[in-house]
Amino acid sequence: MKLVGRALMGVVIGIFLLSAVATTAFSASFKMGFVFSMTGGAAVYGASQKEGASLAVDQINAAAGSGLKIIPIFEDDASVPQQGTNVFNKLINGNKVSIIIGPTLSNTAKITDPIAQKAGVPVLAISNTISGITEIGDYIFRDSLTENVVIPHTVKVAKEKLKLKKVAILYGNDDAMTKATYEVFKKVLKSSGIQILGEQTFAKGDRDFSPQLTQIKAQNPDAIICGALAEEASGIISQARQLGIPKTVRIIGGNGFNSPGLIKNAGAAAEGVIVGAAWNISSTAPLNVKFVNDYTKKYKHAPDQFAAQAFAGVHIAYQAAKASNGGSDRKALRDAMAKIKNLDTVLGRFSFTEGRDANHIGVVQEIRDGKFVVLGN
Repeated sequence: MKLVGRALMGVVIGIFLLSAVATTAFSASFKMGFVFSMTGGAAVYGASQKEGASLAVDQINAAAGSGLKIIPIFEDDASVPQQGTNVFNKLINGNKVSIIIGPTLSNTAKITDPIAQKAGVPVLAISNTISGITEIGDYIFRDSLTENVVIPHTVKVAKEKLKLKKVAILYGNDDAMTKATYEVFKKVLKSSGIQILGEQTFAKGDRDFSPQLTQIKAQNPDAIICGALAEEASGIISQARQLGIPKTVRIIGGNGFNSPGLIKNAGAAAEGVIVGAAWNISSTAPLNVKFVNDYTKKYKHAPDQFAAQAFAGVHIAYQAAKASNGGSDRKALRDAMAKIKNLDTVLGRFSFTEGRDANHIGVVQEIRDGKFVVLGN
């Protein structure tokens, strides 16, 4: 009887172990950290990013069944680099995430990404567009097109469509992204033979732009080139029109303009504003149509570029996790990320360059009837 009992016990234990192995094999999960500016000055971007990422995670996990699932951990960097440092350390050392998506701002990324690089944790930037981000190290990737890619195309299309000959520049001189926007615009304008009549600056948090705009008005430019984040950009656009700068003098911006919040806050003054972009809502690609419909149904408003890049980022990271046997090995996950080529995403066919930057086609948009529409390609 004892032998039979032991045999039965052995069978039971064996079944239990097989069940545990099966559960591990078919119900694997990996931790994906997210660092977004959900409060603070860049909250208009971070809120969209969280919604886009959450939608992707929910859909992937629902479709996975008993397969690989994502455990999402969201953190708010409050639009402040020091807070970004704190949450990066928490995600890396406390939560033991396999990958971090974010942070929202390039200012923060310059401080936080070296922490992840040193720890050997992959980072996927989904809105950092200044040069030098991926040069931080071989664990740093991005699916956001850089200003070096977006702005030359924007100037080319604007010059052709608007016959630009002379412009004035206004930019924020205390933010990495707005300074990068200015630097790239200035370089491209000069190489395109467009005269720069003058340059004006402002600081983050400024509310009165009338002194700068008054000087610009007196210069009579064909367009105003603006390096600004959405909050300040809304004020600049509104005040430009209030001061009598006509809408025939187009305002042209970089990636910081890509927010419905700008249209909402600037109102009718935003009509005719031109901005380079990595994505446009009107794309008829099947994946994009489904994304726009699903997002709008869930959140009761349309997505923007930041939501689209976050949504795509989750799918890119998940693809790499599947290709690296579940994503738990950070180095294997990094190696799989580097091999992603021609992946169908809401941004279009997506690949990483050898330098781990985004490689896909951008667009030029203008604000028309309160919406971003394609100006030209």
